Amino acid sequence: MQYWIPKTLAISVLLGLSGCSVFTNDAHHERNYRVNEPVKVPANLQQPAQDPTYKMSVARFNSDAEAKGYRPPQQVLTVAKGSWVEENDEKARVYFDKNDGIEDLVDFIWQSVEGVMERHNTSLLDDSRAQGSVSTNWYSLIKPAEGWFWEDEEQISKQKFRFVVEQKEHQRTASLHAELLDYQSDKVELTDMLKQQLEARAVNEVVSEFDYLYRILEVQMRKQQGILSLALGFDSEGNGAMITEQAADIVIDRFSSFLERVNFTIIKIDNDTGEIATRYEKPDDSVWDSIWGDESVQLPLESGDYKVTVATTNDGSTSLTWKDAQGNVLDTDVMAQLQQVLLQVLRDKGLTI
Repeated sequence: MQYWIPKTLAISVLLGLSGCSVFTNDAHHERNYRVNEPVKVPANLQQPAQDPTYKMSVARFNSDAEAKGYRPPQQVLTVAKGSWVEENDEKARVYFDKNDGIEDLVDFIWQSVEGVMERHNTSLLDDSRAQGSVSTNWYSLIKPAEGWFWEDEEQISKQKFRFVVEQKEHQRTASLHAELLDYQSDKVELTDMLKQQLEARAVNEVVSEFDYLYRILEVQMRKQQGILSLALGFDSEGNGAMITEQAADIVIDRFSSFLERVNFTIIKIDNDTGEIATRYEKPDDSVWDSIWGDESVQLPLESGDYKVTVATTNDGSTSLTWKDAQGNVLDTDVMAQLQQVLLQVLRDKGLTI
């Protein structure tokens, strides 16, 4: 199961939202006014009095034929966890804080830049990341309007950028900003506004890639936690059980929710005794499961009622002791097989107990 939306869709949505409104202070321009002849009163009626203070000469102004073409400035988007910008920063720059799981923040930023280059099928022209900057080859940020599938997509423009990374002395924060090095286009002239938009858009693509990579890292961390969260051991009475380091009251709630993901139905939860009464039904392993959703998880158990007792062991860990409908503790081999299947589910879904 994927935990993120496709990058291309995310980037297109983010870039579309990155502008802000621009208003011009020309509301009182003469082209917005039209003054007509005064109302003609019939001869048998008295002409209304007119205050000369507010009298306007008869005139008509046409709309300005020259289109202004105002475009909103581009903004750097802080969609990645731990990213932020400084207010009134004149550069297209974003700051990243070091999130949990990131060992080298600067290296993680450079990986994001490389991911953007790979997506655009281009490369780095000058790799001086040891000195804090890289320069790119040509690639296009402005995409043509979509047409029919047999039409050729004509490139509107292409650009080269320099990405600069600067790290704070405490190494918990680093910034990234983009500089437009070169620009080519036969149709669109480069203006100061367009330059600012392109630089901000180049940064936004790296921010989106940073967010994508960190979401993958979070899933990997959850998977590692899941591997360590459920081990084989013994309860305080010497019965074979599953062991976790979480507190017993937390496990009762989390493990109940987890069981529902693998075809258990929770019948009753007794927080006083720490018992979870549940019913298991073997799923039908049909072809439709793999087509319409996740494949069915097959546990080494027969359909029926089971009871899981959650208790604190002598060393402070939490044990989960499984019993069948007759109150018998599950066989050690069955317990080992069950633990392996549940661990696999934890790995696949990045869950923890």
